[in-house]
Amino acid sequence: MYALLPARERRLIWVLALVQFTIIMDFMVMMPLGPQIMSAFRITPAAFAAAVSAYSWCSGLSGLFAATYIDRFDRRRLLLTVYALFALSNLACAMATSYPLLLVSRAFAGITGGVLGAGVMAIVADVVPVARRGAATGVIMTSFSLAAIAGVPAGVLLGAHHGWAAPFWLLAALSAAIGCLAAAVVPSLAEHLRVRPPAVSEALPALWRMLTRTRHVKAFTLTFLMMLAHMLVIPFISPMLVANHGVPPGQISWLYMAGGAATFFTSRAVGRLADRIGHRLVFRIFGVLAMVPMLVMTHLPAVPFAIMVPFFALFMVIGSGRMIPMQAILTTVPEPTERGAFLSANGAVQALGTGCGAWIGGLLLSTDTAGHVLGYGTNGWLSVSIAALALVWIGRVTSAPTAREPSRAVTSVAANEEKLVPEG
Repeated sequence: MYALLPARERRLIWVLALVQFTIIMDFMVMMPLGPQIMSAFRITPAAFAAAVSAYSWCSGLSGLFAATYIDRFDRRRLLLTVYALFALSNLACAMATSYPLLLVSRAFAGITGGVLGAGVMAIVADVVPVARRGAATGVIMTSFSLAAIAGVPAGVLLGAHHGWAAPFWLLAALSAAIGCLAAAVVPSLAEHLRVRPPAVSEALPALWRMLTRTRHVKAFTLTFLMMLAHMLVIPFISPMLVANHGVPPGQISWLYMAGGAATFFTSRAVGRLADRIGHRLVFRIFGVLAMVPMLVMTHLPAVPFAIMVPFFALFMVIGSGRMIPMQAILTTVPEPTERGAFLSANGAVQALGTGCGAWIGGLLLSTDTAGHVLGYGTNGWLSVSIAALALVWIGRVTSAPTAREPSRAVTSVAANEEKLVPEG
């Protein structure tokens, strides 16, 4: 454990939150840019979904395998090196002149983003004592809210007025500036190198044993089902609104601002409710409620934009309401000694489910000669069916005998974490 002065510790945590903000914005901003990207490269919804999936798959796999090597480097050096590569990946996205180049750039961004996410939390665990670690994690998690409320709308507005590449130019510039700030604030963190890390030949079997434990597999399955159901719909909301309802791309930002602001105020209340009446009960209540707006969104009739905005906010509130108690339940699945590794692996499964959902969702869609998106209703019914399976499956997810129920503080952190993307 490193002993930093309180002021320096606070600066470090806020710099890490800014790093996390750019990672989340990088993933989130891609989805509302769908109409412009599809038009610029003349690609189908399936091809666009593949670009979204490439980021998620690579992020999940890199985050998972980071556990085998992340402790072999100075935390500062690893953070700065990978963050520089992350900035370059966004520069490559902005400069992509063809769809294959965009696809490779998004995959590279996913690889760097997955390692950065693991590195940020490793620094927090090294520097912040356990007694203050919950508050520090809460600060890191504000990046999700900031990305939904400010980062994505700003990117969408830039994309609408200056082309789809503008948000990635912004991200490259922001990453360069924050990287310079991190170089000045993040200290050398190499104390863990005094203990020889286990050989890779030992680390991989231990990781495999953790991944294949029956109780863990059931929890990973729940996570995968929920993210699969989620991403069958979410990436295609913007293309559908633009192509089928004539919503100008610039106005999409109002939807994300409304949804992000709404979940910012409701997520803590949902977390407190789950603590009070039971996590599984609240998960099932919101899981059932979420089916209605999901089907409405995928079968959306012609309505004024003024009605779309509050509906989208409700869509996000109810969707995030089922994810908050699920995250609280997942923290009780592993033994306390494996909680960090389990949650890192669960994050990788979440990213893989995200990628699969977007990819499958894109395959189910097509466009007609007028450019309208066809088949979105099928995505909605499939999403609802998978989500219904998850409502049953959660009964099979069990807690470790020695794991304690998460405190309210933990639930609040999970609540903030789930505001990463609009839920459906």
